[in-house]
Amino acid sequence: MTYLADKPTAPITLATLNKYKAAGEKFSCLTCYDASFAAMMQAADIDTILVGDSLGMVVQGQSSTLPVTVADMAYHTANVARANTHALIMTDLPFMSYATLDDAIASSRAVMQAGAQMVKIEGGRNLVPIIKTLADHGVPTCVHLGLTPQSVNVLGGYKVQGRTDEAAQKLLDDCQAVVDAGAAVLLLECVPADLARTITERFAVPVIGIGAGVDTDGQVLVMHDMLGVYTRKPAKFVKDFLTDGNNHSRSIQGAFELYHQSVKNKNFPTDAHSF
Repeated sequence: MTYLADKPTAPITLATLNKYKAAGEKFSCLTCYDASFAAMMQAADIDTILVGDSLGMVVQGQSSTLPVTVADMAYHTANVARANTHALIMTDLPFMSYATLDDAIASSRAVMQAGAQMVKIEGGRNLVPIIKTLADHGVPTCVHLGLTPQSVNVLGGYKVQGRTDEAAQKLLDDCQAVVDAGAAVLLLECVPADLARTITERFAVPVIGIGAGVDTDGQVLVMHDMLGVYTRKPAKFVKDFLTDGNNHSRSIQGAFELYHQSVKNKNFPTDAHSF
C-alpha cells in the first residue's frame, strides 16, 4: 500500500492531517521528549509527535502531570524540534497554564517559539474563548476531551468517560462547541469506541484516539508505554511494540515502525485495547 507520507523528509502539516482524514488514511502519533528518540521516530515515519505533559510521570517521576511547568514543556519541545523535520509537533500546555486568556497567549508563545506547531489543551466548551483567541493569534489547537488527566482530581480517577447517554451527549456537545470555536484537532481519551466513531464521522477536523477504538483518524500512545517501560500497571489501551508474544525483542526504531504500520493498516488498536 502507498501512503501519502511515504517520504520521511516531507514535513507533516495540519493540511496534511486534513488530507489524511479526507482520504480515509490513518496517521500515527507518539509522545516524545528528546532529540534522540525524535530522530528514531523520524526514521520510522511517525506522522505526529506529542510533547506531552506525561513527561511529568515518565521523565520526572511525578505521581501526576500536575507539577509540570511551561518551562519544562518549552525545554523538551526544543529538544524534539532540533532533531525533527518530518512530524508535526504538538505540545501540551500544562496544568493551569491557560486559565486566563493572557496565560494562554504567554504559554503558547513559549512553546511555539520553542518549536511546537500546535498546542494541546484539555477541556470542553469552557475553552471556547481560549481557542478563538489562540486562532486569532495564529496558534492551532488540539482539544483533549474524555479522560483529561489534568482534571483527574475532579473526575475522581482515571476512568472511562461518556458511558451513559447523558455523558455521551455532553461530550458531543463539547466537541461541537470547540470545533465551532476553531479547534484544529480533537483528541479523545478513554471513550467508548462507538462514541469515538460517531465523533470522528460527525466532525470534519482530524480526531486522534487513545483508548478510543480503531475508527478515529489517528492514534497516540505514550512512548514509554508502547516500549514496555512501565512505572505502574499499564492501561488497557496500551500495547508493548518492543517485545512480541514470544518475548523476542526488536529494536526501538523497529517498535516505532511496527506501531506506525499497525496504525496505518488498522491493526491497532484491537477490541482488546478498546472500551
